[in-house]
Order: sequence, then structure tokens, then C-alpha cells
Amino acid sequence: MLFEHKVTIVVGAGSDRGIGFACAEILAREGGHVVMVDVAMTPEHAAKLERTLRDRVPHGGDVFGVPCDISKAAECAQMVEQALARFGRVDSLINCAGIVQSKPLLDITENDFDRILTINLKGAFNVCRSVLPTLVAQKKGAIVNVASVAAQRGGGLVGGADYAASKGGVMSLTRSIAREFGPHGIRANIVCPSMTQTGMLDGNLTTEKYDAIVAEIPLRRAGRAEDVAGACVYLTSDLAAYVTGATIDVNGGSHIH
Repeated sequence: MLFEHKVTIVVGAGSDRGIGFACAEILAREGGHVVMVDVAMTPEHAAKLERTLRDRVPHGGDVFGVPCDISKAAECAQMVEQALARFGRVDSLINCAGIVQSKPLLDITENDFDRILTINLKGAFNVCRSVLPTLVAQKKGAIVNVASVAAQRGGGLVGGADYAASKGGVMSLTRSIAREFGPHGIRANIVCPSMTQTGMLDGNLTTEKYDAIVAEIPLRRAGRAEDVAGACVYLTSDLAAYVTGATIDVNGGSHIH
């Protein structure tokens, strides 16, 4: 099994429709232990997700949910401490957490902009910074941050300019980590999905616009959570042992560049 005895923190795993939960399912199926992190991870919600995952993967690795507001550095540090207390090690981080809104640039308020950057970019910085000392001490580890095709093409699909800017920052942050921490045996990579069938689409896309976007995708469908999760898990695994600073596009061919 690819992840036997390995521990992965998956941030943004609070919905069984989401990319983070899909990552957790693949990791557990491959024998990995998973720390599922989300701001909405109440004890009741964590227990429900743990049951769901164990029903799907009855013989997989251990999984447990941890609450964390990634906009707060202290909570991120505490979350990593909880993972270490449970498993004694952390081998990798997959960060799928993020929020989106669709507004024309001139309609984006200062509060809108601050909120998007606080969660998407500052949050990514906080979770990476919290886990890096552990990975450095182990002299090995992998980080995967989920960005977006919006950062590559300048928005235009679901998210607005603020969303695109935040995810562009995530891409630059991840490349900087790859360069700085490569000598410590740590890899950092980016996954850029396009429109994916998760809760992030709810309320942000009309049926007409959804159908128009799908009609222009070479594979003629939107992405599924497991499509993106597969790329994330690959980059986390030893199969990608010589891949760092890379961007993997998961967009059905909608942005070929």
C-alpha cells in the first residue's frame, strides 16, 4: 500500500462532497492515517465523517477529525500538535481549504477582498508554516496546495478577481516552499482544478452558465472531487519522489497551455 504507516493532514475535509474528503478516502484505502481538518469540524460532525469514511473503507488506515480555523496561526499549530499526539509523526499535508465568490471586480468590497485572501492565501501560509518544522526534523515530507485554473487564466469561470489573486498567491507560496525546503528533503506542489462538482459551486453558477462551460471542455464534463483528489494523492506519494515546484492541471482540457 502506498501510504501504509504514513500520516497525512488533509485541510478542508469537512464535506463528504469535497476534494479534501475524497483525498482522505483514497489515502485511507491505501493504508494511510488521515487527520481531517476543517473549521466546521465539531465533534458531532467529525464523528459522522469518520463513520462515513470507515463505511466506505472498512479496512483502511485510522482517521479522525480536528477543528481548525486556518486564518489563525495558533489554531494551525495546535492542530499539528494534535496530529503528532495521535500518531507521533506527520508525513504530508494536503491543503484543499478555500472559499470562493463570483463578483465583477468593481463590485468586490474591501471586506470581500480581505476575507478571500485571509482564508485562501494566509490560511495556506499558516498551515504550511505549522507543519514545516516537523517535516524538516524528519528530513522528508510533501506538501500539496490546491490552487485553481482561475489563477492561471485570470478568473472568468466561477471565482472573481479576488479569488484568482488569492490562488495565484498560493501558487507562488508553494513554489517558494519547494525552492527553500527542497534541501531538507521536502517537496511542495500545486494542483490546479477547473470547475469541480463540490459545494463551492452552490449559489455561484447558474445552470445556463454551467452548461455553457461544460460545452467548451474537451472531456465534456465538469470535474469530480475524486479527479482532483487523485492528483493530490499522487503528488503526496513516493511515486512523485522527484516532483517538486510543479503544477498539475486537472481541468479536462479546458485550459491547455
